[in-house]
Amino acid sequence: MRLQFPSGVAGAGSRTRRPDPGPVAQPRGFLEKKMAIPRLRHAVRTLFEVPAALRLLSRACSTFHAFTDVLRLPKRQMTKLVFPLQELERQLTPDSRLDLHVKIFDPSLEDISKAEAVFTATSRNRISYLSSAVRLDHAPDLPSPEVCFIGRSNVGKSSLIKALFSLAPEVEVRVSKKPGHTKKMNFFKVGKYFTLVDMPGYGYRAPEDFVDMVETYLKERRNLMRTFLLVDSVVGIQKTDSIAIEMCEEFALPYVMVLTKIDKSSKGHLLKQVLQIQKFVDRETQGCFPQLFPVSSVTYSGIHLLRCFIANITGNLKTDGL
Repeated sequence: MRLQFPSGVAGAGSRTRRPDPGPVAQPRGFLEKKMAIPRLRHAVRTLFEVPAALRLLSRACSTFHAFTDVLRLPKRQMTKLVFPLQELERQLTPDSRLDLHVKIFDPSLEDISKAEAVFTATSRNRISYLSSAVRLDHAPDLPSPEVCFIGRSNVGKSSLIKALFSLAPEVEVRVSKKPGHTKKMNFFKVGKYFTLVDMPGYGYRAPEDFVDMVETYLKERRNLMRTFLLVDSVVGIQKTDSIAIEMCEEFALPYVMVLTKIDKSSKGHLLKQVLQIQKFVDRETQGCFPQLFPVSSVTYSGIHLLRCFIANITGNLKTDGL
């Protein structure tokens, strides 16, 4: 008796062909996920490329501390980096350009290049932190010319000094995010050329003995060639800045106004602040150098010109620009 199998079911010795089931049905959303994979891979790749691009940009900006790299830039970009005040002057009408003193100190590119040697650490030109002091009688007694940097807390003083010393990377300049970090007078020896003094900040979290410490130094330091008074270009001259200005004026000290953080403002706002500060210098001061020095510790704008000015006023570089 032969066994009977239902239609479509193969029995022993049977080779019944199964019907073609057709395309396999994919789970819901499978195609969407499959199409999304290339986009996801691209997003991940881009995520890793962004920090790499930022590092490249950072390295590109950091190379601007060497003037040889600056000279390779297009002329307009080089002018903006080396002479930021001249770049701002371009926005003024011809009649109002007289309000800015742009070329009182006007060194050549060759002069600026020569000044780099003063700030470049070599085996023959050692640049280093020397010591700190809370009183003048504790300060190192050095015969070399001296310049000091002073400004209110959080003006970017330590960042500026670090930028000036970027050609001497072994020099440790402590930069803190907290205002009022500098509590003492910090002395940095720049080879045989000069000494730079980082003064405590005034205003917020200033040392209790700030006035006595700084006033005594400004009044009695015989080899002090120039005081660099730092002003935040974003907010302009503040009431607390009058402390340092009055000291310099009272003691008949030659000083210079350096405008920090110029990368933080729009061109319009920066120009407005610069014109206001220039007007103040012209009308309210006697010992302040007429030309302002805008700088950025981030982009190095104005840093090379400031180095050249320091080398000049300390007697280490003769230029035709002053």
